[in-house]
Amino acid sequence: MPSITFLPLNKTIEVKKGESSLDSAINQDIPLQHACGGFCACTTCHVLVKSGAENLSPMEEMEQDRLEEVGCMTPNSRLSCQTQVLGDVVLEIVNLE
Repeated sequence: MPSITFLPLNKTIEVKKGESSLDSAINQDIPLQHACGGFCACTTCHVLVKSGAENLSPMEEMEQDRLEEVGCMTPNSRLSCQTQVLGDVVLEIVNLE
């Protein structure tokens, strides 16, 4: 099973391959904000990919547009509601609850 390490919590969880990192966090009580319910309508679930970017689903145009609209996009930015986990990753939570 793939794993996600969430920083700055330093908590690692095992996840189902293909599950979004947001759903994985919710299922294992990781405090990751998600105001829109995971529909790519906000950026509260913004994370920075610290390692393992190749183990996440590719960014689609809708996710990129959302991040660019609010001006919070960096080369390592992703919305956790849009990232399907395919292998081990390390993600930094930008907006801790």
